[in-house]
Amino acid sequence: MPRLVFYVLFLALYISHSSASYCLCKDGVDEDELQKALDYACGFGADCGPIQPNGPCYEPNTMKDHCNYAVNSYYQNMQSAGGTCDFAGAATTSPTPPSKVSSGCIYPSSPGGSGAGTTPPSFGTPTPPATTVPDASPLTPNPETIPDVFGTAPPTFKNGSSTIKISNADLLVLLYLAISWLAMNA
Repeated sequence: MPRLVFYVLFLALYISHSSASYCLCKDGVDEDELQKALDYACGFGADCGPIQPNGPCYEPNTMKDHCNYAVNSYYQNMQSAGGTCDFAGAATTSPTPPSKVSSGCIYPSSPGGSGAGTTPPSFGTPTPPATTVPDASPLTPNPETIPDVFGTAPPTFKNGSSTIKISNADLLVLLYLAISWLAMNA
């Protein structure tokens, strides 16, 4: 009976655990570094349409807020292909979305979501959208001229490929359950 109680408690803790993770630009990072992270994210996998003028995530129109959306979109879209949430130290993961978000703007917390409900960008030769920031002219990053400062080249995909996603926590639970089952039946 104690073993059954232990399993029920363990499963209750595991099931209630949320694996939502957001990628956000760090506070106190220089605007030039935020711009580099924004350009890289928009050029290599982020859906930056929602932070364009009249987009649902355009307001608040600040470099930090646009950077938050872009790096999070990149992270959600590219983590299965090796994309990380570091951006040369300009970003980090968080269990909660940013506090300043305009109504109608949705920060995806898992792959496949976006602020405007659009489909994820196609992968191939990236064609980055223009990005507008406060007190600056529209920027159109060229993926061929953006240095690989984040330690990863843009991922390549084969048509029709699929990815099975499983976290380390999921693997640990499966391993624990398998070992427990073997021990009980031994």
